[in-house]
Amino acid sequence: MLLFKKKFLEQIRNGKKTQTIRLWKYRRMKPGQRSYIPGVGYIAIESVEPIELSHLTDADAMPDGFPSAELLRKEIRILYTAEERKKLTPFRIRFSVFPPREQQKFMKERQKQKRRQNRDVQQQEFVTQTLDKLLKLSASDGN
Repeated sequence: MLLFKKKFLEQIRNGKKTQTIRLWKYRRMKPGQRSYIPGVGYIAIESVEPIELSHLTDADAMPDGFPSAELLRKEIRILYTAEERKKLTPFRIRFSVFPPREQQKFMKERQKQKRRQNRDVQQQEFVTQTLDKLLKLSASDGN
């Protein structure tokens, strides 16, 4: 899951923001992976590459929703402390939002998955309750 400030969500939905720069200890995503942005939906991760913040150009900043590299670097300085910027590696993540038909398909899959998980939890609770009853019965038989 990728989280974004609300101010970026509309740009992502309309396709103007197609990348993000994240500072991570190690690569957390890989190309071809499907991820989710709350308020937007499912996205396809197209590329994940380490970068040097000092080498970013204005052309690099545009797909990130910024008119200049300096404004993008300024936002990164706001989001990450100086210590974090020293310790962590900047990665450029390029992504695309899946079309509505695919979004619906993924949402149905997620709902099915949640129903299966709920069913599994209910079954586990039933087994636990049954075992508790059997233990109580066997303890009372021993008295």
